[in-house]
Amino acid sequence: MSAKVLHGRRKGQERGGQMPIEIQNATLQLQSGADLRQVTVLSKTDWERIQRELNRRQIEEDRIRRITEEREEQRNRSKEVVKNWGNTIAGQRQRKLEARKIRERREEEERVKVDLEEAQYQAAQRREAIEKAKTQQYYQTDRVKAFHGALLLTEVLKEREAQLELKQLKERANEGKDQEWLEITRREYEEGIQKDHAKAAERISAARETADFQKAQVREHMIQAEKEQDDDCLEGRELKTLALQHQVEKERLENIRRDERKQMMMDNLQQQQDVIRMRDINQLQEEEEDEECRIFAAAKRKMMKLRAEKEKQIHREKQQRLEKIREKLGAQMKEKLDDEDVRIQRAEEEMEQKKVLEEAEKSKKVHKMIQESAEHRNKQMKELEEKKKYERREELEMVHLRKAADEIFQRNEEEKQRRKRNNASELKDFHEKQLNDRRLIESMIRQDQLALDKANIDLLDIEERQFQEYAGKVIDHCEKGGRNVYPLRKAAKQGAGGGAGPIFAGKGGIRPSFMACDKTGVQMPHYQRDSTNETKEIINANGNTKKRMGFVW
Repeated sequence: MSAKVLHGRRKGQERGGQMPIEIQNATLQLQSGADLRQVTVLSKTDWERIQRELNRRQIEEDRIRRITEEREEQRNRSKEVVKNWGNTIAGQRQRKLEARKIRERREEEERVKVDLEEAQYQAAQRREAIEKAKTQQYYQTDRVKAFHGALLLTEVLKEREAQLELKQLKERANEGKDQEWLEITRREYEEGIQKDHAKAAERISAARETADFQKAQVREHMIQAEKEQDDDCLEGRELKTLALQHQVEKERLENIRRDERKQMMMDNLQQQQDVIRMRDINQLQEEEEDEECRIFAAAKRKMMKLRAEKEKQIHREKQQRLEKIREKLGAQMKEKLDDEDVRIQRAEEEMEQKKVLEEAEKSKKVHKMIQESAEHRNKQMKELEEKKKYERREELEMVHLRKAADEIFQRNEEEKQRRKRNNASELKDFHEKQLNDRRLIESMIRQDQLALDKANIDLLDIEERQFQEYAGKVIDHCEKGGRNVYPLRKAAKQGAGGGAGPIFAGKGGIRPSFMACDKTGVQMPHYQRDSTNETKEIINANGNTKKRMGFVW
C-alpha cells in the first residue's frame, strides 16, 4: 500500500509542481521512522505483474470456472435447440414418453369417470336397498300388518261379491238344462248298476275258485303239520334223553364243585383262625412286654412281700416239724436208753446249727433284698423329684409363654378393633359416596328416560302421520276401485294398539284394550248401552252425571 501512495503522490507532484520544503520534509518521513527516499517505486505494469504472480492460482481457477460455465451454457443451448428435433433418437423417445403420459392421463380420467359413475350407481343401489329395507321393516309393524290384513279382507270381500255375481249368472244360464242333466244321470245310473251286477258275478266265481284252492291248501297243510308233529315228537324224545344225560352230568359237576368249595371254605376258615391266633399271640406278647415295664416296681414289692410271708410260713412249718420231732423224740426217750439221749441231743444240736446257718443265710438274703429295695426306692424318689422339678420348670415356661401369647393376642385384638373401626369408617364413606353416585346416576337415568320418552312420543307422532297418509292413499285407491273400505277405515283409525278404549294423548296416542274382571276376560266395548244409563239412574237417581263406575271404555 505504501508503494501505491508514493506512486500517487509522485504523480501529484508532477501535475501540481514543486511542494514546499517543510511539507516535503514532513512527507518524506513515516511514523515508523522510515525514509521514503529509501523506498523502491514500482510502475503500474510491474505492480500488475507482481499481483498476477501472487494470485496466479486464483486467476487460473477463475479462468477454468469461466470456461466450464461457458461450456455448460453452450451445452444447454445445444440441448434446447436439439430437444425439439424429431429426427433424433432422444426426440423420438421424448415424444413417446409424452404420448404415453397423455394416454395414461386420459385413461386415468376415464377410470376416474367410471369409478365416479360406479360410486354413484352403488350409492343409488344402497339408497334403494335402504329404502326397500325401511319399507319392508315398516310393513312388518303390527299396525301396518293389521292394515294390510284389512286390505286383504277388502280384497276378499270384493272377490266374494264377484263370485256371488258369477254364481247368479251361472244359475240364470243353467235354468233350462236340469231335465237333460237328470236324464243323463239316470241313464248313467242304470249302466252302472248293470256293470256292478257283472262284476259281482265275476267276483262270486273267483271266490268259489279261491275257496276250492284254499281247501286243497288246507288239506296239504294238515298232512304237512301231522308229519312235522311226528318229527317234533321224535326230536323231543331225543332232546329229553340228552337233557337227562346233561342233568346227570351237571349234578356230578355240581357235587365236585360243592366239594371243592367246601374244602376251600374249610381251608379259608383254618387260615383265618391261624391268622386270628397269631394276631392274639402277638397282641399278648406286646401287652406282656408293656406290662413288664409298667408293673416292674409293683411286682418287685409284691414279690418281696410274698417272699417274706413265704419265709414266715416256712419258719412256722419248721417250728411245727420241730415240735413234732420233739414230741416224737420225747416219746422215744422214754423208751430208749440214756445213749439215745446223747444222740438226740447231738441231732438237736446239729439241727440247731443247721437252723442257725439257714437263718443267717436267710437274714443275709433278706438284708440284701431290703438294701436293694431301699436303693431302688431312693433312686425312684430321686427320679420322681427330678421329674417334678422338670415338670414345674415346664409349667413355668408354659405360663410365661401363655402370658406372652395373651399379650400378643391382646395387641392383635386391639389392632383388629382399630382396623375394624377404620374399615367401618372407610365403608361408611364409600357407602355415602355410592349413595350419592347412585342418586346422581338415577337422576341422569331419569332425565335420559324422560328425553327418550319425549323422543319416542315425537317418533310415534311422525309414524302416526306417515301411517295415516299411507292409509288415506290406500283407502282412496280402494274407493275408486269400488271396494268395501269399512275394514280399512276401522284398521286405520287413530291410535296404535288395536284396542277399543280411548286414545292416551300423553302416551304417544296409543289406544289400549280393557278386559272384563270376570273369568271370561273379554274385551270391553267402547259404546254405552241402555243398561248403562239405567244403572246410572239406579245409583245416582235422576241426576245428570258423567261419573263412570270405574270402567274406561
